[in-house]
Amino acid sequence: MAIQWFPGHMTKARRQIQEKLKLIDVVIELVDARLPLSSRNPMIDEILQGKPRLIVMNKSDLADPSVTRQWIEYFKQEGHVAIQADASSGQGIKEIPQMAKELMKEKIERQLAKGINPRAVRALIVGIPNVGKSTLINRLAGRNIAATGDRPGVTKGQQWIKVGTDMELLDTPGILWPKFEDQNVGYRLALTGAIREEILNVEDIAFFGVKYLVKYYWESFKERFDLKEQPQDFENPDEIVAVMEAIGRKRGCIVSGGRVDLEKASGILLRELRAGKLGRYTLEAPY
Repeated sequence: MAIQWFPGHMTKARRQIQEKLKLIDVVIELVDARLPLSSRNPMIDEILQGKPRLIVMNKSDLADPSVTRQWIEYFKQEGHVAIQADASSGQGIKEIPQMAKELMKEKIERQLAKGINPRAVRALIVGIPNVGKSTLINRLAGRNIAATGDRPGVTKGQQWIKVGTDMELLDTPGILWPKFEDQNVGYRLALTGAIREEILNVEDIAFFGVKYLVKYYWESFKERFDLKEQPQDFENPDEIVAVMEAIGRKRGCIVSGGRVDLEKASGILLRELRAGKLGRYTLEAPY
């Protein structure tokens, strides 16, 4: 399965980033802490090659903290500085301007040695749709300057935003890559709401999530839906369907004949998962 997804404004955003790159000192790449690799756009590496980068693992309050620590170490080994943050609450946000300056330390020292007063660090903020860029910018700026929304594609254009006296941010629309060759990447993104549900079948998305969560986060999953027995064969679709049917019965998704409305149950599961009601989870690990 290759999921096609490349709206026109994303093509435009890629071109605009390339045009502005010569003005940029540092790149702040925002990823979802629940899927740090799947929420990274591989095209960004091509576009931003050579620029110092700070990876901000946003929504870390929803992610498994032990796996988040593994990802921070992974990015360090890849040559990037990574931090965990939660733009909604502000956790970890104050560190960002200082860490951006740290990445520019050598350049700033060279300017001072020449008697040049360094200007504010110019940072480009990038990330896929719905990863929290606008919320992060509003936190950094201390005011509601960027449009926010719990859906992909809210930011449509570019704008420079002042962050105190030490930083200027260039916001960009979220950019997804043309297609997902790995279907699991598409499913992970759909689970967290990074791509519109119309791209995939809602039941397929929910089944993918259930299969993963009952395998790695059974205790919190069982407690949320008052389930009894953990499936033993995670590759057996009948066992996953049985879990979905149990969830549907718990949530009153019954139609004529006593059958479970799996589409309705799937929608409920996705809403609760995205709202953090199923506990803290991470959908992929680096090792």
